[in-house]
Amino acid sequence: MRPITDTYLWHSQAHMPTVKRAERVIVRGEGAYVWDAEGNRVFDAPASLWYCNIGHGREEVAEAVKRQIVQLESYHSFQQYTSAPTLELCERLVELAPMPNPKVFLTSGGSDAIDTAAKLARRYWAAVGRPEKQGFVTRESGYHGLHGVGTSIGGLEFNREGFGHLLSGTARIPANDAAALEALLRTDADTIAAFFCEPVMGAGGVIPPAPGFLESARDICREHDVLFVSDEVITGFGRTGHMFASERFDLAPDLLTFAKGVTSGYQPLGGVFVSERIWAPFWDDESDLIFRHGLTYSGHAAACAAAIANLDILEREGLVARVKELEGVLVDKLAEVERHPGVREVRAGVGLLAAIQLEDEGRANDVVERCYSAGILTRALPGGALQVSPPFITTEDELEQLATVVVDALDGGDGGA
Repeated sequence: MRPITDTYLWHSQAHMPTVKRAERVIVRGEGAYVWDAEGNRVFDAPASLWYCNIGHGREEVAEAVKRQIVQLESYHSFQQYTSAPTLELCERLVELAPMPNPKVFLTSGGSDAIDTAAKLARRYWAAVGRPEKQGFVTRESGYHGLHGVGTSIGGLEFNREGFGHLLSGTARIPANDAAALEALLRTDADTIAAFFCEPVMGAGGVIPPAPGFLESARDICREHDVLFVSDEVITGFGRTGHMFASERFDLAPDLLTFAKGVTSGYQPLGGVFVSERIWAPFWDDESDLIFRHGLTYSGHAAACAAAIANLDILEREGLVARVKELEGVLVDKLAEVERHPGVREVRAGVGLLAAIQLEDEGRANDVVERCYSAGILTRALPGGALQVSPPFITTEDELEQLATVVVDALDGGDGGA
C-alpha cells in the first residue's frame, strides 16, 4: 500500500482534489482482467479506454515490439524517410479499409488523427480552389478527442469551458437529426469543409445511430459537397462486429480516423484513411502541393510492429466475427439490468458497445465503486451512464456476471465480494 500523499501525476479529465490521494494503480493484465496494486482482480468492462480489443498480456505483441526495437526503435516519416514496418502496416491497412484505393496518414493517437483530418479537409478545399470552405459540423454529445480541433468541434460543452476563443466556424446538430443537417447544409454548405460523425457516439454516452441516420447524413453531405468524416477511433478494428463501422453501415467516407483498436493499446498509434478524391491533387506527378503537417512519431516503427501483430491476432482468432456473435448476448444479458428501477435505459445492439443509463446520474460513481469491490471495473460516462465495452475475448459467463454485479450494486450490495 502506497503512503497517503498527493500524487505527482496530473490525471486526465480528473477532479484532482478527489483523485490526488485516491489513485488506483493497475499493475497487471491478463485476458479480460486486470489487477491493481492491492492485488484485486477485476473484469475490465471498458477494455481500458475502449481499446484493449484482443485482451491484456499478449506476449506475441510484446515480442513483435521487442524484435523491432532491437533492430530499429523507429525512424521519422518526414520527406522521403520511413521504416519497413510503417510501409508494411499501411499496405495491410489499405486491404482492410472500407473505401476504395485510400492512402494512410499515420499519427500518434485519436486526437492527432482528428486534427489531421480537419487540417487536411481545409487544405483540400484550398487546393481545389474553394478556400472559403473551412467550417466543421458535428453532433451534440459527440466526442472527437481533446486536442485543439477536437475540443473546438466536440459536442460535449463542458470540454470547452475556460479555454477562451477556440476554432471558429463550428456548428452542431442534434445527435440523430438528419433533417437538421440538411437544413444547415442547404444554407451554409459553401463555407463548410466537413461533417465529423462517430458511427456510434462513445464518450457522449454510447449512443447508437438512429435507423437510417448515418446513410442519410452521408447522402446529404454528398449532395451538398461537404466531406463526410467517419470518426472510428472507438469503433474501428472490430468493435461493431465489422472491421469498421463504416463497412457495417455502407458509408464509404471521404476521411476515416482511427486509433485505439489498431494496436489494442499495446502501443500508441492512430491514423487517417484518405479517399482518392482527397489525396489525388497532392499525389499527381505535376502537382506542387504539399500537405504541411506531420508528427514526430507518425508511423513509429515499434508501434507499427505492434499493430501488425494485433491485426494478426484479430484475423487468426476470428475476433471480429466473435464480436458479432456476442452482440446479441450482450443485449440479452443487460436486459435484466434494464428492468431495474434504477436504470432508465440500456443502449446496446451495435457490437460490443453498451451504456447503462441510470435514472439518478448522481449515483453513477457510487455504483462504479460498488461494482469494483465486486470484481467488475466499469466507468461513469457523462450524464450518469456506465460504460460497457469489454475485450473481444470476453465470454458469455463473464457478461452474465457483469450484469449480476451491476444489478446488485444498484441494490446497494457488494456482489457477494
